[in-house]
Amino acid sequence: MTPSVATFSPALQPATQVALVDALVEQGWYVGREVIDLELCEALNHELLHRAAYNGLDEAGIGRGQQHLLRKDIRGDAIHWLDRESAAQRRYLDAMRELQQALNHALFLGLFEYEAHFAHYPPGAFYQRHVDSFRGRANRVISTVGYLTPDWPSDGGGEMVIYHPDDPSQEVARVIPEAGTFACFLSETIPHEVLPTRCPRTSIAGWFRRNASLGGVLDPAR
Repeated sequence: MTPSVATFSPALQPATQVALVDALVEQGWYVGREVIDLELCEALNHELLHRAAYNGLDEAGIGRGQQHLLRKDIRGDAIHWLDRESAAQRRYLDAMRELQQALNHALFLGLFEYEAHFAHYPPGAFYQRHVDSFRGRANRVISTVGYLTPDWPSDGGGEMVIYHPDDPSQEVARVIPEAGTFACFLSETIPHEVLPTRCPRTSIAGWFRRNASLGGVLDPAR
């Protein structure tokens, strides 16, 4: 008898790539519901909540290197960088690698790396309006957010607000942080923020990066 082989649904819905590329070209951002496989969301959410319960997360800051600061008045989440240590992480990161290849093929972006971290927002936490690129080192090209929390209540808060690139005061989308939703946008030009959450909020924030250097020194991830 031939042994059975475990099969998995696609980590991202196959139609996502086409819709995502079209939206990035037309408006600079994409949001899709029920995009990430819900069983994968459940596994990732369980891993993140376990880390949160056992002090396995680090307080998130702004900037990096010597300019890295903890500013709870700006950003209140806690994070853990994905490192492929679990099957769920590997499956998610493999899906992002496939998306990276699709983006390079369609848009000739020269993306060479993807970095991502879990993000846990406790009740009351938020992240003020910002863009994701670093001044002088614009190596983050496309940002992604995969949402993990199931059954998000209508009064839960915690939405990500996306603003118009030419008018940062004009709201163009509000993303409910419910499991399966996937958002993607241009890192340098799309302002966004996370509104105060009333419930524990879980997600994966990630960035497709282009090689960058400053003064002949390679600019590393993170």
